[in-house]
Amino acid sequence: MTETAERTSGIQVIDRGVCLMQALARYPHPVTLKVLAAECGLHVSTAHRILAALSEHHWVAKHPDGYALGTALVRLAARARPAPRWREIALPVLDALRDELGESVNLTVREGDDVVYVERSVPNRMMRVEQVIGTRAPLHVTSVGKILLGAEGEPAIIRYAERTGLLAMTVNTIRNTDTLIKTCLDASRTGVAFDNEEAEVGVGCIGVLVRDMDGVPVAGLSISSPIERRQNEWVTSLQAAAKQIEARLNGV
Repeated sequence: MTETAERTSGIQVIDRGVCLMQALARYPHPVTLKVLAAECGLHVSTAHRILAALSEHHWVAKHPDGYALGTALVRLAARARPAPRWREIALPVLDALRDELGESVNLTVREGDDVVYVERSVPNRMMRVEQVIGTRAPLHVTSVGKILLGAEGEPAIIRYAERTGLLAMTVNTIRNTDTLIKTCLDASRTGVAFDNEEAEVGVGCIGVLVRDMDGVPVAGLSISSPIERRQNEWVTSLQAAAKQIEARLNGV
């Protein structure tokens, strides 16, 4: 790669910084500026400016004989956690909640502007709601997605609306940005949200969040049922189940 080569994706200065840090990671000892510049196809002056900026944030450390990875990366690595084993952690709780309420229970995680269904437990009854694992849905049409959006605040909700156009899944999908802002902020404040036939006609959902030991949302727990069977009284059981998953997740 040469410095004058056209970039087809990404932000150039970030790409260059990542290249330099990846080069540093390949060496067990400090690396000279000349070697790093050559590995990433950069002019020495360009590499020096980027390394200086990274050093200010302790992502890179300057030594007498060259550069090495900095202490900030160690702190970030310490906070990184492997993806939870959701089947092992959550499925027993999902099954118990399904048996208690007789309805379908879902566990979702956020990926970009969608939620993804990663685990489920469905009742043995003729009329039921059943989500396929791996299915995606836009944040604004799901109960859990509304709480996640609300937690980010009004500016983020506006950006989401502008970015996605608030795709209509049914005639009940929220398409007005002001309405979405109020709905999501209320959901974040109360910790509970509803899907009122917004993703699928005839289906209603109630959702809450699952948080890690630092209070960061890592998943969503929801109950789905035919809208005429949905009961607000399920919220208490749903919140208790979310707490059980959090305890299992965090080793409490």
